[in-house]
Amino acid sequence: MSGMASTSKSDVTQAIASVYRAEWGRIVAILIRLVGDFDIAEEAAQEAFAAAVNQWETSGVPDLPRAWIIRTARYKAIDRLRRRTRLNEKLEWYAASGLIPSSEEPTYDSDEIPDDRLRLIFTCCHPALATEAQVALTLRMLGGLETDEIARAFLVPTATMAQRLVRAKRKIRDAGIPYKMPDATDLASRINAVLTVIYLIFNEGYAATKGETIVRADLCTEAIRLGQLLRQLMSPQPPPEATALVALMLLHDSRRDARLDEAGNLILLEDQDRSRWHHQQIAEALPLVEEALRGGTGVYALQAAIAALHCQATRAEETDWAQIAQLYGVLERLQPSPIVSLNRAVAIAMADSPQVALGLIDRLATELDSYHLFHATRADLLRRVGAFTEATQSYTRALELVTNESERRFLERRLREALYPD
Repeated sequence: MSGMASTSKSDVTQAIASVYRAEWGRIVAILIRLVGDFDIAEEAAQEAFAAAVNQWETSGVPDLPRAWIIRTARYKAIDRLRRRTRLNEKLEWYAASGLIPSSEEPTYDSDEIPDDRLRLIFTCCHPALATEAQVALTLRMLGGLETDEIARAFLVPTATMAQRLVRAKRKIRDAGIPYKMPDATDLASRINAVLTVIYLIFNEGYAATKGETIVRADLCTEAIRLGQLLRQLMSPQPPPEATALVALMLLHDSRRDARLDEAGNLILLEDQDRSRWHHQQIAEALPLVEEALRGGTGVYALQAAIAALHCQATRAEETDWAQIAQLYGVLERLQPSPIVSLNRAVAIAMADSPQVALGLIDRLATELDSYHLFHATRADLLRRVGAFTEATQSYTRALELVTNESERRFLERRLREALYPD
């Protein structure tokens, strides 16, 4: 490929990491379309990235890194198929099916719709799979999240999630689930799982499970793009919840640049410089919130309304916490969840008092004992009421559970403040 030159190891590592973060989902989706097998597509993609580590140091980073990875992975996938039993029959079947192009190469850098990633989401969200498996598999195959990252999103052990992923891929293979967009009659019944997938991808980008920074802008951008694509696909009357989800993600993402200081340290919402918010995104999202609410008060519509109240406050002290607490109450009745209850308690702490909120939070101790934000929230409320000894214990517990370095540094600062109050 033209445009290559010898490149340093650090440049290659950075380039490969960038391609992986931004393009994993597209690469795997294209490979699944080409070879028709989830496992082979994923394994071949991983082998192609490994090959890039060695080859790009000598030949340089190619002009089209994604195309290089896909082309290399395709060859490796075909090699894997050739090594399988019943070689001739299998290859003849794949060739006849059109899964392995025999002459014309696909356009690997095409952004045309229908989108391979959207097709992959709907394949993973087939009703033959349990909802949890649908979401987990799409997060792995499309978002490139590691198994432990997905496990944290579901608050389950990593081993449990690994087994769930294996079973889901086996189910797709054994049941012969087609890799295609559903018919219009089936689209509505599968939209909820698809929306859940997109939102969880966004959440991992907005509050990364691990790493130095809490924000993974690539995942946020990908989730928003997929949400907008889904809404476009279902026009002229997209479901209100699809509209609400796009609005919700835009509103959260609008605050991205204000969430960290120059050293990468976390800044709480109440302390953020609101001039750094992306007000164009907010302006784009607010009409979508109104549109979604006209269609009903679904889960995403309620969350979008809450996010809108935050974004409409020009100063932290102008935030309408009483209305936010009411909206969380409606959300809690619509979709009971200990996380929703925790968020409602925080809103009540701001609208009423930390003491009232502590009583509500303590009821969640059993369900959320392994969730670091439960202990961090409890510690903050205890600090606010002057119970520094108990706050220290809760901060210590939160630090035992946290896996993101930016959050860890924040909690360490809070712990020092609780240990040595003024």
